[in-house]
Amino acid sequence: MFRRLLTAAVLLTACHPALADEPAAPSPAPLDFKASVVRLNSTLQAWSAGQPWEKSPPSTRRALAAIIGPQQVITTSEMVADATYLEFESPDGTRFAPAKVIAVDYEANLALLGPASAEDGAKLFANTTPLEIAPPSAIGESLDIYQIEDNGVALRTSGTLQSIDVSSTFLPGHNFLTYMVKASMQSAASSYTVPVLQHGKLAGLLSSYNSKDQICDVCATDIVARFIKAAATGKYIGFPSLGVAVAFTEDPLFRQWLKLPDDQGGVYISAVRKGGAAEAAGIKKGDVLLAFDGHQIDRRGYFQHPKYGSLGWGHLARGERAVGDVVSLALMRDGRSLEVKATLTREEEQARLVPNYTFDRAPNYLVKGGFIFQELSLPMLQAFGEDWNARAPLNLLDAYQNPEKYQDRAERVIFLSGVIPTPATVGYESLRNLIVRKVNGKDIRDMKGLIAAFKGNLGELHSIEFDEEKFTIYLDEAGSASVDAQLLQRGIPRLYRAE
Repeated sequence: MFRRLLTAAVLLTACHPALADEPAAPSPAPLDFKASVVRLNSTLQAWSAGQPWEKSPPSTRRALAAIIGPQQVITTSEMVADATYLEFESPDGTRFAPAKVIAVDYEANLALLGPASAEDGAKLFANTTPLEIAPPSAIGESLDIYQIEDNGVALRTSGTLQSIDVSSTFLPGHNFLTYMVKASMQSAASSYTVPVLQHGKLAGLLSSYNSKDQICDVCATDIVARFIKAAATGKYIGFPSLGVAVAFTEDPLFRQWLKLPDDQGGVYISAVRKGGAAEAAGIKKGDVLLAFDGHQIDRRGYFQHPKYGSLGWGHLARGERAVGDVVSLALMRDGRSLEVKATLTREEEQARLVPNYTFDRAPNYLVKGGFIFQELSLPMLQAFGEDWNARAPLNLLDAYQNPEKYQDRAERVIFLSGVIPTPATVGYESLRNLIVRKVNGKDIRDMKGLIAAFKGNLGELHSIEFDEEKFTIYLDEAGSASVDAQLLQRGIPRLYRAE
């Protein structure tokens, strides 16, 4: 499995020849190729992790998007995440049209776009030819990666499909079928992501490039086709999930404790997500998943796909089934075999205790007397740096990695993210990253509850209790109200958001 090794700033604008060992010169693309693509220009602006009342500086990205239907193009969701403006541009750079998102799936890293105006779209897409979707590719087959230079010259880089796996190309923990294509990419304009073709048909979208190993991660044809088909209904739902976390069963002592025979595979269910398909089906933490719809799962979580060979078992739920499908699961519980039926559901991100992404949503927060309270999310943890999973505070990581410990008492993890030095926070300036349990004796389940707990105690001393060693601090309401008024005058546009 390959992870994204290039930062957003250098990814594929950035497939520089100097980074490759012996980059092969790309060949000219077919003359009619440019009739099936458009450039996509994105202006992106995310919310600030440390100051949730304002946005970070804007950034831009340029990509080459494939036309797959009448005035419809497909690209990666990275191109539209937190976008403030989207624009189509003809390959020759002479025509432009504002774009809009028709459907987006951040987990699968796919987005379907169309023109914001039908009139502008008719002009831009005149004389274009939508690409057909290719049949699924096989290992060893050749795929063509297309780029267009600023001067309008179209380039084609051929590569070999080296392996196929289930991996994450954008969001951690969301794994989908991915082609690993061996190819030496070149630096070219509009190449944040580009289409990948086979015999002139769309086989996938380039999602990342490992310049050291010259491996291109490509969203596989199966996933692209399923996304396009689902988006065509006009009400995109997304890919389903079983709603479990699993651990491998390779360790002999662990297998002995689970009462697993030597000739039996299976993965240990380490967590069952609240409200998910597995919970509804009666699956419990501690069960061992042996088979999914008759496909045997080995000790490392792989099954044998009839076309692709060994794949991660998650593809059976997320890549080959739809929301509402009923699946048969073979389990082992306390050494005894059982079979259950589960109806796959869509796990909405906003239903998670700690959301994996918050794109296109303003963050909820509260500033009270200089204390900054926020809702925990994966982007908040990622703000601790590239190695966030080692640098982020252990209590926040624990809430993200073990939500079952918190989900019965809260809908969201509310934590004190920082302190603005004010007269109301004297002595508390160093406090940060503490999970809030109670305010004024009331359990805090979400941001609305936090705001209500403060508002219900006006004119008195507020008590704020944290998870950490039952630590409690006190805040004077009169002093904090005075500070709040000053903060508004100093430029904070609003002191809270709870949407």
